[in-house]
Amino acid sequence: MTKLIIKNGEIINAFGRKNADISCEDGKITAIGKNLPVPFGTKIIDATGQFIFPGGIDAHTHLEMPFMGTVSADDFYTGTKAAAAGGTTTIVDFIIPNRGQSLLVARDLWMKRAEKAVIDYSFHMALTWAGEQVAKEMKIVLEENSISSFKVFLAYLGSIGVEDRELIQLLSVGKTLGVLITAHCEHGQMIDENQKTLLAKGKTQPKFHAISRPSWLEGEATNRFLTLARSVDLTVGIVHLTCKEAMNAVYRARQNGQKLYVETCPQYLLLDDSVYEKPNFESAAYVMSPPIRPKGHQEYLWNALMTGQIDTIATDHCPFTQEQKKVGKDDFTKIPNGAAGIENRMALLYSEGVAKNRISLERYVHLTSFRAAQLYKLQNKGQIAVNYDADLMILDPAGNSTIQAATHHHNTDRNIFEGFKLKGKITHTIAAGRVLLENGKLQVTRGAGRFLGKRK
Repeated sequence: MTKLIIKNGEIINAFGRKNADISCEDGKITAIGKNLPVPFGTKIIDATGQFIFPGGIDAHTHLEMPFMGTVSADDFYTGTKAAAAGGTTTIVDFIIPNRGQSLLVARDLWMKRAEKAVIDYSFHMALTWAGEQVAKEMKIVLEENSISSFKVFLAYLGSIGVEDRELIQLLSVGKTLGVLITAHCEHGQMIDENQKTLLAKGKTQPKFHAISRPSWLEGEATNRFLTLARSVDLTVGIVHLTCKEAMNAVYRARQNGQKLYVETCPQYLLLDDSVYEKPNFESAAYVMSPPIRPKGHQEYLWNALMTGQIDTIATDHCPFTQEQKKVGKDDFTKIPNGAAGIENRMALLYSEGVAKNRISLERYVHLTSFRAAQLYKLQNKGQIAVNYDADLMILDPAGNSTIQAATHHHNTDRNIFEGFKLKGKITHTIAAGRVLLENGKLQVTRGAGRFLGKRK
């Protein structure tokens, strides 16, 4: 493997920064310092005036996922290629069994799909039902594959969602195994009732998706999930938190001494529900769950972010084309839920967070890679340090760009951040010592990514 040295940049970690060169070999960082020796044949990247960050870790993606009668538009090749274009070098995707399906059968399906990834990957396991078989198979994937994080859905009842009785069982198994359980928090039954009422009144447009899932139903489910987790004394996580009510439930739990983790996504920080007023079915591009919230929730989340109450920022990348979404043109409940974002997360958070003085460079690293590596046991990830993986992103703070669907690498025809003008430009992405992005040129190898757990 080609030796690589990055010279003259400023290294940013979660707990400090310094000017130094980085030497990489065989996929690892081998030395950090000034005036490092440059052996013959070494590739040199001059990062003068630029920041060098740990490669991004997107710990919430849904690639090649069967959902609502279709499959998410990015597979593990196109999705990880887009990730690499945006400075992300590791993803954690979700294995999602059908209700009643063996976790092990689903595991094998996702493992096969992921073999085409161009960057490193790991998995969470979704828990879509409960019972003795599920408990046994949770233990198996933990021991055989190092999958130590599990997810429940409190929405989507009747398909992948779980009822409270099942949730209590799963939390108890999680406590016994010592694993992390996270939750998609929305009150599924009330959402179902709201949808029936709206459709009966002829309210079928995409904007009624958001109206059927108000923020207080996320707040209620977040509070309920945390209350049940407290009852079994289990540390848990809240994924893609969107709103004041859910954040207030987190504050209350932490005031009671409860240990928990919180994730949000760029769309909930940067967009508001005016997107659902777009004409000609364009608003369907923004149909996701939970939905984009009204104005006011965004600054509330930024405040939580700036005060350390949010641990990670992921994307919930689950893209669908407008053609796929058209199945719900006359019934918003049939629109596949999800949008793309895997390529845009790192640049957006730098531009909207660091460049606008909302967060520090160090906090940026904490949110985009360091904390996810800790929570999901991604060894040798999330830091720039000797013997760590040579996963790096180089960003020119003097650069700029504009997000456009016409130029993004997502396998979809819309971008929910269309037209965002970004301060700072990602110039290089380096994954396991391989230069995937260099000054706008993307060159990836299908199947070069590694599964970070154990295979059976």
